[in-house]
Amino acid sequence: MGKIIAASSWSGGKDSCFACYKALQSGYEIKYLVNFISREHRRCCFHGVEAGLLKLQAERIGIPLMQKEVAADMKQYEKEFKEAMRGLISEGIGKVIFGDIYLLDNVNWVERVCKDAGVTPVEPLWNMPPSEIIEEFIGSGFKAVVVSCKDDCMGKEFIGRPVDRKFVAELKRRNICPCGENGEFHTLVVDGPIFRKKIEILESEPILKEGFWKHWFLDIKRYE
Repeated sequence: MGKIIAASSWSGGKDSCFACYKALQSGYEIKYLVNFISREHRRCCFHGVEAGLLKLQAERIGIPLMQKEVAADMKQYEKEFKEAMRGLISEGIGKVIFGDIYLLDNVNWVERVCKDAGVTPVEPLWNMPPSEIIEEFIGSGFKAVVVSCKDDCMGKEFIGRPVDRKFVAELKRRNICPCGENGEFHTLVVDGPIFRKKIEILESEPILKEGFWKHWFLDIKRYE
């Protein structure tokens, strides 16, 4: 039996990266990393990482990046998401890897839109205990940094921090999900067992953005 061809939904963060890694370990062949960026800001939706850095990340991993611009409006986003999923079918791809962990609303949305588009979602991390996921992520040799977080539960001091056991212990003391599944924080993976070469962040600074919530972001100015 040959490998199952799939694409992997990609944010550049630890959960999408680790889900992709687990799928590869299970025998999937990942043909594309599928990434959605804001049409207005040219940055990854929710994570705030700029498009060029995500392209470099895919190059360092060695899997082609299929990057799609999408609208901020949720209805339009869903429409464009489905179009992207349908586009995979013409590439011979019928399965897509996602990194959901325990939020039922998230996985229900994924299942619904994938069904409408005609592809099958695969959730390698679903219902795994978050503490086990983050421990396995770190133990497998992945390196990630915090690129955004909510100001009300974390704050500026967490921006740019490495995702290591000291970081996880601090989250536990604050009663925060170690995977940030409720949107408490987002990350950028810079190295690990699927990387050919590490990404080095050379210059960055934390910035505060105010909207529905106050969020801190890591503005990465130079990298290689």
